Amino acid sequence: MESAGLFLFLIVIVLILFGYPVGLTLGGISIIAGLIFFDVDFFYLVSLRIFGIMNNFVLLAVPLFIFMGLTLEKSGIAEKLLDTMAILFGKIRGGLAYSVIIVGGMLAASTGIVGATVVTMGLISLPTMLKRGYDKKIATGVIASSGTLGQIIPPSVVLVLLGSVLNISVGDLFTSALLPGLTLVFLYTIYIWLISIIKPKMVPAMPEKEIKKFKKDTTTLELIKTFILPFVLIFSVLGSIFFGIASPTEAAGIGAFGALVLSYFEGGLNIKKIDTISLDTMKLTSIVFMILLGATSFSLVFRGLEGDKFIIDLIYASNLSPEMFTILVLIIVFVAGFFIDFIEIIFIIVPVITPILIALNIDLLWIGIMLAINLQTSFLTPPFGFSLFYLKSVSPKGVKTTDIYMGIIPFVVIQLIFLVFLFLNPDFIYVIPDILKSYNS
Repeated sequence: MESAGLFLFLIVIVLILFGYPVGLTLGGISIIAGLIFFDVDFFYLVSLRIFGIMNNFVLLAVPLFIFMGLTLEKSGIAEKLLDTMAILFGKIRGGLAYSVIIVGGMLAASTGIVGATVVTMGLISLPTMLKRGYDKKIATGVIASSGTLGQIIPPSVVLVLLGSVLNISVGDLFTSALLPGLTLVFLYTIYIWLISIIKPKMVPAMPEKEIKKFKKDTTTLELIKTFILPFVLIFSVLGSIFFGIASPTEAAGIGAFGALVLSYFEGGLNIKKIDTISLDTMKLTSIVFMILLGATSFSLVFRGLEGDKFIIDLIYASNLSPEMFTILVLIIVFVAGFFIDFIEIIFIIVPVITPILIALNIDLLWIGIMLAINLQTSFLTPPFGFSLFYLKSVSPKGVKTTDIYMGIIPFVVIQLIFLVFLFLNPDFIYVIPDILKSYNS
């Protein structure tokens, strides 16, 4: 029975690698296994789990955050923010790269959607950077990596899903992830600063004429609106969570409504766009929840066949320490990110390892943050790094796939080094939560 669970797990991985839909694969394998190994009671238990998902208040944040992100992206607010930031930083070497990193962080905090962020910045910033003489590898690398910040900087859909699977507070994940996310932004800017010193021709400054023209055509009020309004929205969403005013789901509702209001005042909203945004939100949400339902059914099968018990016994027999097991998990997730999507990793691999993490008394909040950073890295690792595909789809003809692949290597290295730092310094994630606790007390 125990080996049957592992066999089914391997079948799922193989089928996914061959391109079969994840949700249908998980659900189909679960039904077949239920008919072979269990009686009709199995399907009753599946229905109870599905009903539990339908009643999970936390998961309601997923479509709300997706709606919020798509609204900001399609209303043109993200585009205005990028253009303005580029001009403000354009007079210094690496200025355009700095603006992409900072705006990437802001879009992450306001959307949490990697695809929308990468495509938006790729369409707007990449032609400008190449026109100004930026090295192709630097330009593509900074856009692709900055776009993935939505995986770790709250409000992140990844954190919401991880919180659900690990059965820990999403609010705690948000507060714990904020400092690591901002640290990555800082490390990216340090890298660009070093490049501007070592190889200044790779990141040139913008011509003074263009900066003067922008300032002439743009009023101070427009500049303030471009920055202040998105900041108000971000603070409303994150502040309401951090200070205990609202739950992540309630904050997501605030964000979705705030994005609509902001888009309306910016003049980028109409009925047609709302219809498109709603339809895209439904599609993305349906994909996520289809996989979630399939994964939940498979998890029930896996545990029913005592596959989790088999792995736990195997870990104990191998005398792996909690630290070594954590390293093993991070390596497995990193390698899996080369081949499968982050949603698949969250719903297939994480539920399998969670009982072991609990049995070894490993801090789930700490491992949750490291998994989120690891999953962020998976967006950048070929051959199936989705951020790379998103950027390539909107890149000018002169940009090769190899340029993008070479460009992301320094940023992947930065993320891996930071991951090692978090492994060695687990208390780092508790800096902001501790500050908030002292404030609230």
